[in-house]
Amino acid sequence: MSPPILHSVSFVALSLVLSGYAQSPTYSATYLPSNAPYQSEQGQAGYNNCTSGYSQTSECQNAYVNTVQDWCIWGPPQPGPDSVIGNTEQIEVAWCMQSGYGTRLIPDGSITGAHVVVTPDYVQVTGVGNLTNINIPAGDSGGELDPHGADGNGNPIGGLVFSSAFGTLEEIHEWTNFVADDQFCFRACKPAVDAPTMCQHIYDVMGCEWNMPANYSPGVFEQCLGDSAEPMGVYGTSTFYQGEPVTPSAHPIPSSSSCTFYSTISNGQGVLTGGITSKASTATATATGAFKSGSSTGAPNSTGSSSALPTAPLAGCQRLAIVVSTIVIGFSMGVIVTF
Repeated sequence: MSPPILHSVSFVALSLVLSGYAQSPTYSATYLPSNAPYQSEQGQAGYNNCTSGYSQTSECQNAYVNTVQDWCIWGPPQPGPDSVIGNTEQIEVAWCMQSGYGTRLIPDGSITGAHVVVTPDYVQVTGVGNLTNINIPAGDSGGELDPHGADGNGNPIGGLVFSSAFGTLEEIHEWTNFVADDQFCFRACKPAVDAPTMCQHIYDVMGCEWNMPANYSPGVFEQCLGDSAEPMGVYGTSTFYQGEPVTPSAHPIPSSSSCTFYSTISNGQGVLTGGITSKASTATATATGAFKSGSSTGAPNSTGSSSALPTAPLAGCQRLAIVVSTIVIGFSMGVIVTF
């Protein structure tokens, strides 16, 4: 029988292990635009191995949230009355304000107000405009896109999000985007333990201003630093769940500062509504066969080799879990483990 002290150590160590895994979201792959596979999910309609330039018929499903002059939102690939977000959420493509990503460009004049705020926890763009110019039917109150979706594959399936707002360009694993015919909001959360909470995706019928309280004023284009908002749905020690009989008010708009204002924003290519122009923008023709799980619980969903499926570096809690696990095993075998 093991001495009592070993049982005590093992229990504490096991608690640390479970705590580490519970608090550290894991993901099956981490990409950059330069090494993204042709498609990152099974069942994906578009592609991630986008090149440069732009095309108004691109099926690129990489979105970026960087600055007030450099961001994207998801939108339907085809126009028409049936292209409401609820019908097209799995196949949306990226519509961006900057060329160079191989995506479609948001036509000049479509965005009549845009507000970017960078906080310690996320970068967020909110605003208004005529989003019928990106194939959203008039009158569509829109919907929510996120990397999880009902089946864990994300909406859109295979959609990847990148940002350089926190330093170097990196993939953003937790994000949420609401878009309607006249309003949009997109929050990309800094990779961290609390990213799933700050980019919660379960309030899909609550809309932009409840999920992301911020400035939505028309006629203003600004980039600011700001405080992080309270997590959506969390009120002190209570959590609201969509569908409960009483819906609480949105959290107050967080304070912001150090704002830079612009008279307008433009895609820089003169692309207007209906402009089918292109500059070197097609996906690489060869599929790599690597697929990435969209859920934060993350067992890999791969049909390719493991070498084609990059993994995120171990977070601090995960490294601690491995060390503690080794210690526990060592104690149980009567072996002294050193590092």
